[in-house]
This record gives sequence, C-alpha cells and structure tokens, in this order.
Amino acid sequence: MAATRTPLIRAATPADAAGIAAVHVQSWRDTYAGLLPDEFLARMTSPETQAQREGFWTGNIEAGQDVVLVAEDAGEIVAFASAGAARDHPGFDAELFTLYSLKAAQGAGTGRELLRRAAQALHARGAGSLALWVLDTNPTRHWYARQGAVDCGEKTDGDLRERRMGWSDLTPLVGAPT
Repeated sequence: MAATRTPLIRAATPADAAGIAAVHVQSWRDTYAGLLPDEFLARMTSPETQAQREGFWTGNIEAGQDVVLVAEDAGEIVAFASAGAARDHPGFDAELFTLYSLKAAQGAGTGRELLRRAAQALHARGAGSLALWVLDTNPTRHWYARQGAVDCGEKTDGDLRERRMGWSDLTPLVGAPT
C-alpha cells in the first residue's frame, strides 16, 4: 500500500466481509495490546473469532439496516466503519458501532473521512446526534474529542470501563471534508 494514495471510501458489500473481519481482528491486536488482558485479547483475535466476525459482517451488510463503509487501497480493505440507530445512548439518535483502521492507513485522514461519511449517511436517515463507546484507556478517545465529540458518560463491565463520546449535533461532522 502506497502511503501517498488516498483510499477509496465506499459502501461495503457482502464480498468485503472477509477484509472487514481481518481489519477488525488486526486492529484489536494493535490497539488493545497492553490495554486488555492478554488471554481476553487472544480470544478476541483468534482465527475462530475472525471467522465469526466474517459471518457477522456478511449478515450485517446483507441486512442493510446499518451503515457499513470501507476504505479500500489497491483492492485491500484498510479501514471500516459501521453505524446505525443508538442502542444504549439515551438522548442520542445514532451510534457509531465501529471505526477501525490498519496502522499503515492511520494518520492520512481516512478515519476522519469514514466518520464524516457515516455521519452523512445517518443524517440522511434523519439522525441529528451521534454517540459511541470507547475504552477509557484507548488513546483513540482523544482522537474523537479532536473531531468534536464530548465525553458524556461511562459504563463498566467487570474491569473494563468505557466512555461515551457524543455529538449532540451532527451538522459539524456532516460538513465538508477536512
């Protein structure tokens, strides 16, 4: 993958499920090493889990209910995002479920563009606000803040603590690319 090339961002198709699952698993390995217990991370990035994720993404894309976008470079999926109706974010219309990128694709604005395109698609569906959950120790939390998200809550699951990041108004995200 050439570092100077801008990835093509497009709606995902069921044929992208294997690439999405591979990015999903590799991103977990890269992002959560040292942040999550080793045995948990090994289980969440195993070949079996990757196969399960591929099946999940195939079904999710075929269902067409969520927005699923991919960033593709030279025919390879290098990042993806998914979003839809808010599941557990009172006061928010929509939720960003995933936004993952291979390390090699980071720093070129691909994540920002995926976020913008997801916000546009949600806005077109009538959403006016957006929230997501991010692990409190994940440095990406600060990236979301730089994109205009506000820290607006938390939840815990055992030893894991997640922060809710949100935009009460999607308008700034929907605007022109930066």
